[in-house]
Amino acid sequence: MNAKVAVVRTSPRTVLEDYHRLMNLAGYQDVIARDADTALKINISWHFFFPGSSTTPWQLEGVIRAMKRDGYDPNLIHGCHNRTVVIDAHLGERENKQINVIDAHGLRNVHLYEGQEWIHIRDAVGDLADKFLCLNEVYPKGFRIPKRLIGENIIHLPTIKTHVFTTTTGAMKNAFGGLLNEKRHWTHPVIHETLVDLLMIQKKIHRGVFAVMDGVFAGDGPGPRCMVPHVKNVLLASADQVAIDATAAKMMGMDPLRDLKYVRLAHDMGLGCGDPGQIEIVGDLDAARENWHFEGPFKKMTFAAKMQHLIYWGPLKKPVEWSLKTVLAPWSYLASVLYHDSFWYSFKAKRVMNRIADSDWARLFQNWEKLSPDEKGFPEVGDEPLDIQRCGITAAAKSLRILGTCLKEAPEFHRHAR
Repeated sequence: MNAKVAVVRTSPRTVLEDYHRLMNLAGYQDVIARDADTALKINISWHFFFPGSSTTPWQLEGVIRAMKRDGYDPNLIHGCHNRTVVIDAHLGERENKQINVIDAHGLRNVHLYEGQEWIHIRDAVGDLADKFLCLNEVYPKGFRIPKRLIGENIIHLPTIKTHVFTTTTGAMKNAFGGLLNEKRHWTHPVIHETLVDLLMIQKKIHRGVFAVMDGVFAGDGPGPRCMVPHVKNVLLASADQVAIDATAAKMMGMDPLRDLKYVRLAHDMGLGCGDPGQIEIVGDLDAARENWHFEGPFKKMTFAAKMQHLIYWGPLKKPVEWSLKTVLAPWSYLASVLYHDSFWYSFKAKRVMNRIADSDWARLFQNWEKLSPDEKGFPEVGDEPLDIQRCGITAAAKSLRILGTCLKEAPEFHRHAR
């Protein structure tokens, strides 16, 4: 397989120039068509800011600036979001300062669940649906995907982090939050096969598929939320979604073909290259050779993660999992918000985030609105350290509103136009 992944070291002072170099090293202009609309698929793994969890503002800024510099029409670039049953995307784009970047560049900001047409998968991909590994069994009547994505380029904007369902999460998993609707949790028992099916769909419907991964902060532990953040100062990019996920996993200290079932399946099906020995690394080779020796998501799982594993793959599967596909399912949404937002972020995140609160990247995030970058990056990152006081009572209060939103917008209670 002819797979190439770019890896670049970065710093706040050079981050914007580094993103331009990164994307061109990975050959994005050969993949992203200039005459097609390009969706920047923003990742919001938590509607609260947590280092390593969601698309960073400098990641979004760097990609947009690179595309403008290379002559792409900003009228054909837009931010792209989807909704989950436990994440408030509008709150998330504000808390993670993604909307600040989109608005500053005057780009469109598309929420796929608001006023967009969704079409049946067989109308979108035809007979390709017969090759799915699992989605036909999960959704016997089929499912719908956003019509506007057909014919568009897509650039995924994940971060480097671990995940309690898939061991790691990156480019392939980012499509999970774009193509499927709020009932995507039905696929959790077969999540690895689902990611492979979604990659097949992407290759069919998109003009070009590319990924730009931020590893300034990298998350280890029971992600994608309750992790331990580490400052790693690296950026990755590739047109091969399998190869970039494999490369990130290798840097985290894993064997991608052994440890990541979704990478192994996609590699075996020829959808990309998951073998690090067959991937061409360009850019800063010493950075790509690093081994961070991450513990991974399973050694110190949270109570919520342990319960999810019991329900999807353990002894609670038969007595409990059925309820997640009925009108009773909102109990699980409320349980997730209560644990992650009302409890963990409110009372445990402060201690974990304190380890990086005084880093240059944390200061850059905190002072984002006050700073003026030059062509290369941010000569100054500001004086204020990360405001971890936003955790605690403030987050607990917000979580109560999020609980209400979960119930109000639960697909079991709310019939969407699509």
